Amino acid sequence: MSDLSIKIQQAVLGIRKRSGIMPEIAIILGTGLGALANEITNKIEINYKDIPGFPLSTVEAHAGKLILGEMGGKKVVAMQGRFHRYEGYSYREVTFPVYVMKKLGAKILMVSNAAGGLNKKFKAGEIMMISDHNALLLGDNPLAGPNDERIGPRWPDMFRTYDVELMKLAEKLARKNKIQMHKGVYIGVIGPNLETEAEYKFLIAMGGDAVGMSTVPEVIVARHCGLRVLGISVITDMCIPGHLEVANIEKIIGNASQAEPKLTKIMSLVVKELKL
Repeated sequence: MSDLSIKIQQAVLGIRKRSGIMPEIAIILGTGLGALANEITNKIEINYKDIPGFPLSTVEAHAGKLILGEMGGKKVVAMQGRFHRYEGYSYREVTFPVYVMKKLGAKILMVSNAAGGLNKKFKAGEIMMISDHNALLLGDNPLAGPNDERIGPRWPDMFRTYDVELMKLAEKLARKNKIQMHKGVYIGVIGPNLETEAEYKFLIAMGGDAVGMSTVPEVIVARHCGLRVLGISVITDMCIPGHLEVANIEKIIGNASQAEPKLTKIMSLVVKELKL
């Protein structure tokens, strides 16, 4: 067995000592978006520090808990708080929990994040379903290094990284509930600094609709181990060259909280409507 396989098993055993739930759906809740955890019933909460191999989240508004329970008639496992490269973790450390949630039984990963808007049609406080992403600016890849074929293939295909059927379902539910949801390309960057005006121009020229410091590494690993993926971004601030303002982190988190009910509703409805 590879070192990664051993670490995954150790984490799973640690979780199983506290909960016997076999989750069907994995959820990663991003900055200011933790309220979906309130929709989970019959739940067991486990602090990351109590799970072998899990890093510790150092970011404000990230609770740092793994939650196992039920939502919409499905068994779920949710990360209330994630990890980032800019915290000093490697991408392998950042993405390790995805492999663990897969090993626990998950077949689908639903991931959310806070992102800067690059598309002039967007407004802060709105949401965007991720139709595709660009990982070329991450500087590294969570799959670099030895590969364990029992976990996933050496060269995983990223064709239709975001599941078409899940996107159709989310779009249908957003329309039915009169929730405006854009669709676009998410560009992943390392952070932690926000971008310069010249960099925003470059990201827009690359075809980006939103930019953020998370999600892409987790999604790469999710596809590596065979999880279907649905991704949704909350647009917390606008990054349009010529119209930039000094960033206000409190305002950014506030915009995420303002959009949170829309994201929570769509995600909870998708879980309920899913046919597994």
